[in-house]
Amino acid sequence: MPSKTASRARRFEFVSGTSDKFWEIEVRGTEVQVRFGRKGTAGQAESKSFADAGKATKFAESKIREKLGKGYQEVG
Repeated sequence: MPSKTASRARRFEFVSGTSDKFWEIEVRGTEVQVRFGRKGTAGQAESKSFADAGKATKFAESKIREKLGKGYQEVG
């Protein structure tokens, strides 16, 4: 059963020229999980832990703004 602090993963995609990439982020309590790579592949995964859930959420929101600024579009 998922914890109460789990959020759904958000997926973003970037298509331009020869680029066809995805980037996903999910906050689970004090941990932020990111997966990224070329569409059609499993991509790479990274996770980062924070002192509290608020800091994890703030970090995720910052990264989402950064990706949107680079031209990524949220999908799904």
